[in-house]
Amino acid sequence: MTRFRLTVEFDGRPFMGWQRQSHGPSVQQAIEGAVTATTGETPAVHAAGRTDAGVHGRAMVAHVDVERPIPAFRLGEALNAHLRPAPVSILAVEEAPDDWHARFSCLGRRYIYRIVNRRAPLTFDRGLAWQLAMPLDDQAMHRAAQLLVGRHDFTTFRSAHCQAESPVKTLDRLDVRRSGETIEIEAAARSFLHHQVRSMVGCLALVGQGRWSQDDLADALVAADRARLGLNAPPDGLYFVEAVYPG
Repeated sequence: MTRFRLTVEFDGRPFMGWQRQSHGPSVQQAIEGAVTATTGETPAVHAAGRTDAGVHGRAMVAHVDVERPIPAFRLGEALNAHLRPAPVSILAVEEAPDDWHARFSCLGRRYIYRIVNRRAPLTFDRGLAWQLAMPLDDQAMHRAAQLLVGRHDFTTFRSAHCQAESPVKTLDRLDVRRSGETIEIEAAARSFLHHQVRSMVGCLALVGQGRWSQDDLADALVAADRARLGLNAPPDGLYFVEAVYPG
């Protein structure tokens, strides 16, 4: 048995999310199908994190255990061949220690959320970014974002369907930066609650539009009440970009 570490890129639009679902296609299901077609085996593919329907991955990390002897490069080539035409690509495959786990060995996760701030309709970025026509003050968004950095009860920014044992999380970084009409919000933490990033982005957008102040955001955080959430951003602009491991 060999454990392989996979680095995966995917367009989340056709999928119900990473996790295998009974009511629609998932990224996990697509990769497991490719593993079966390649090896004749039916192992589970484990990932560093889960993503919602419509959320994308630039470098999701996963692992799979394979009994059949096969070089890492050949496995990657075969998986990509069987994944076509699904918008899923195996960027890298390497052997991993038997005790290494894509989820439980992960020390941190990083997401980026993309907003296109313009009035003209999206073409290339349709479904790949959140379009907001009203001008956004990205500097005000960044200043407000720093109120959320640190250890807090993020109940307000947590989905009602979240399965985490505790709403308390430590947010290591939440940065807002603009390049032309594109605003990127980068969030980094050991782990996140369900919908946490999208909920934080939605409220920061309200700040950028001048509809919320920093005090409004601070009050929403302290309230620890989902009913105080201002806005939950759509999945279109959210990307899983990095999983951090020891060494």
